[in-house]
Amino acid sequence: MEFPATFRIGLLLAVLAASSPLFAQSSGSEKRQSQPSVPDARRIVALSIAATERSWRARDYYTYTERDDDRRMDALGQIKWENTDVSNMILVDGARFAQHIEHNGQVPPIKERKKLDADLDKLKHETPEEKTTRLRQDQENRSFLEDVLEAFDFHLVGEQTIAGRLAYVIQATPHPGYHAGGKYAKIFPRVEGKLWIDEENFGWIKVDGQVTESFSMGLIVARVQQGSHVILEQTCVGDAVWVPRRLELRAAARIFFVKSLDIDRIFTYWDYRPGTEQPYSASR
Repeated sequence: MEFPATFRIGLLLAVLAASSPLFAQSSGSEKRQSQPSVPDARRIVALSIAATERSWRARDYYTYTERDDDRRMDALGQIKWENTDVSNMILVDGARFAQHIEHNGQVPPIKERKKLDADLDKLKHETPEEKTTRLRQDQENRSFLEDVLEAFDFHLVGEQTIAGRLAYVIQATPHPGYHAGGKYAKIFPRVEGKLWIDEENFGWIKVDGQVTESFSMGLIVARVQQGSHVILEQTCVGDAVWVPRRLELRAAARIFFVKSLDIDRIFTYWDYRPGTEQPYSASR
């Protein structure tokens, strides 16, 4: 059974928002850090949040290519079905637009391309009210950063070289007594893990996180199950701008408390370029 794209995207956002600055154990050697000149963990995380906000603003002006490998698994871990989609993420009138160029190795059917053309035309002619709503939703999806410092206790585990860069390794655990305030902040007490922060410009090199307690999400009656796991890997494209390179989501959910849904989803990103406005027609 396939579920609507809005649900699948919502699930990804919920777990990613919960996991972005935290998360679980990972392999690799770590060097214990004891030098007094190293800032404390909370200061490192605060600097990383500021760096992340700058990167997000800069990334709004980049184009790139996204590959979405989406699988559903049965109770034995065998693949029930899978889809692969490739999209060019372009800029149209200052807004992000997904130019779907491939589905399971084939060009999308003409019906879908015509629908994309209609969506593009709607975006180009959005009213001021529609634009305000879109920008507000974008801001809400990023607002969880404001709560991170209050939601977690941080511990500097040490330092580690990862992807050729020296990083602080930060362990995060939920802060006792934290009261959620934002859209995603209610999830924070149910996640924990690690964050690798670049020592040069405080970008997030890697996030590895795990849901420790099931939680409900969205308007659909669904629960993301304990053990759901997210790994985010990022790369620097220059000028201290950090962008996603790979995002892996392994999640278990129950829909309407009956249907079990096991998700194995991997996004890969490449060909980041400073964007330029461009015309686009999906049907050609």
